[in-house]
Amino acid sequence: MSHDIDESTGKPAMAYVGAEPWHELGERLPAGQSIEVWMRAARLDWRIQMVPVQYAFGGRARIMRTRFVLTRDDTGAALSVVSADYQVVQPAEVLEFYRDLVAQRHYTLETAGALDGGRKVWALARTGMVANIAGNAADQLGAYVLLATSCDKTLATTVSFTSIRVVCQNTLGFAFNDMSANRRRHPKIDQQEV
Repeated sequence: MSHDIDESTGKPAMAYVGAEPWHELGERLPAGQSIEVWMRAARLDWRIQMVPVQYAFGGRARIMRTRFVLTRDDTGAALSVVSADYQVVQPAEVLEFYRDLVAQRHYTLETAGALDGGRKVWALARTGMVANIAGNAADQLGAYVLLATSCDKTLATTVSFTSIRVVCQNTLGFAFNDMSANRRRHPKIDQQEV
């Protein structure tokens, strides 16, 4: 499986602090940057629009009023087709989730980005909690809070603790496997019928 980092704008939609990801993509940020800086660096400063599905029949354009194409407002790329009840989670909202956690709980944003042309978006913050492995202070396991969502029916909006540093499609999958295997609570937000 590839990293699947969104590069639809010509630059990788990924930002990080600390160690460079294995795929060597993304923009390295100094620690302590604002949510607005993270949005620009992770290339998440675009919006999802709901556009009515149109089709041609009998030489005339027709509109389907119960289905919508989710499109990016920066590239115009189609991301998915959804029902009128679908609740869009904007890329910026994923990072906004962390504003109070960073300010009040002193969490630090670690990674953020988009996958598969923007169909999936995630952000990850370090909580500051660590555990020594087998009593060895040199080997530590960190706790992160992950928020991930998609607009293509592959992932409900989910928030969870994880020990996986998410930097790509591979590590996002590992984090979700970790949540399931360890029965970690991970609330999902229903985005209505897609």
